[in-house]
Parts: sequence; C-alpha cells; structure tokens
Amino acid sequence: MNALPACCPALLDHWPLPVPLPGARLVSATFDAELLAPSDFADCGLAAPKGAGKRQGEFLAGRLCAREALHLLGQPPQFPAIGADRAPQWPAGVCGSITHSHGWAAAVVGQRQDWAGLGLDVERLLSTERAARLAGEILTANELQRLQRQPAEQQAQLVTLTFSLKESLFKALYPLVLKRFYFEHAELLEWSADGQARLRLLLDLSPTWRTGCELSGQFSLFDGRLLSLVGIPTADA
Repeated sequence: MNALPACCPALLDHWPLPVPLPGARLVSATFDAELLAPSDFADCGLAAPKGAGKRQGEFLAGRLCAREALHLLGQPPQFPAIGADRAPQWPAGVCGSITHSHGWAAAVVGQRQDWAGLGLDVERLLSTERAARLAGEILTANELQRLQRQPAEQQAQLVTLTFSLKESLFKALYPLVLKRFYFEHAELLEWSADGQARLRLLLDLSPTWRTGCELSGQFSLFDGRLLSLVGIPTADA
C-alpha cells in the first residue's frame, strides 16, 4: 500500500471498546489536518472531497483507517466508495462504519456472515453548558427525566453518550432499512459503568426493525472523547 501522509502518519490496529466483536477489525489514527498537503489525496490514490482543509483531513484519515481495516479483514486494500446518500459503500460481503472528530479517526469492519450492521461514532465530551442547550434536541421525554435524576457533574457525559449511541445506531441500521430516522426515534434504556448500553427503537423502520426492538451498544471514554459502537449480529437481522 502507499506510504501514509504526514497528516496521518500511523494507523493503530486495536480494540478500544470493552467487548470485542468476533471477526471485526477496528483501526484508528490521530491526524493533523493542518499538515494536509495538496498532493496527499493523489499520492494515496483517493479523490479529494469538496470542502475546507479540516473536512478533507478528516475524510482522508477515516478512509485510510477503512482501507487498513479492510486489508486486515482479508480484503484487497481499497477505499470504500461514496454512495449517492454520502454513506460509505463497502465491498460485497462486508459491512463497516467510519468516524472522525477533532484529530481522531477510526473505522470498523466485519464480514456480513457475522455482522449485518456496524455503527461507530466518536464525540468530544460536551461541556456542561453545551449539553444543557442540546439535551432537549437529543433526548426523549423519558431520557430527560432520567437525566434529571443523575448528579449534575454526570449529566453532560450522559447527553454525550446518548448522542453518540444514537449516531452509532443510525449508522448500523440505515444500510439495512434505507430509511432515515432521528434522535427522537430511539431511546437509551440503560447504560453501565463497564461500557454496556441498551437502546430501543420508537418507530417502525422495516418489517424486521419495528417499534420496541432493542439493540445492544457499548462505549468507552479516553482523552476527553467518547467512542460508541452498535453491532447487529447477522442472526438478529
């Protein structure tokens, strides 16, 4: 494979979440979008997206992680294409997800014989003030009630967790249902200190994925970030 650019000098094959998913591979990278060179996309064999340098740096780092994760999964080294809906298009027999935020990117991939959907999301932990402003947009009425029962110093983390898990849920389910849904259409039921979580759908997305369906998620905290993952086993889909 091509050498890595200075803006994204190393890729890490690891599992920074509490429960490994059998057969899945996760690759992450730290990156500095300010070091992105005009020739980096061409040197990597990837078309540059539209947008400012920050957006382009995130895109390149995420795609580099995805290419390496696919290689580790036994696929030919390749970048996932971009679909008409802007979602990554994975090779036949593979599902995956890409995420990036504030200098950190990652991709997770798995074989469809094992995983029907994978959703990965990373977020910077929200400040207390920003979490209070966004809570009403992200949380359902039941979630808001549970939020108020939490100690004040933990509420911002819970809002971040709810946001991230719902993003991961969307990424895992959208390729299966091809129907957009939003924060009010899912509910975080429970979470634990060891990084386990449970979500429930609040609308019908398909004959398989209907109101009341529950899905498992997991999360971890590191370096002021929250990483979440929702994996849908093929047997459940």
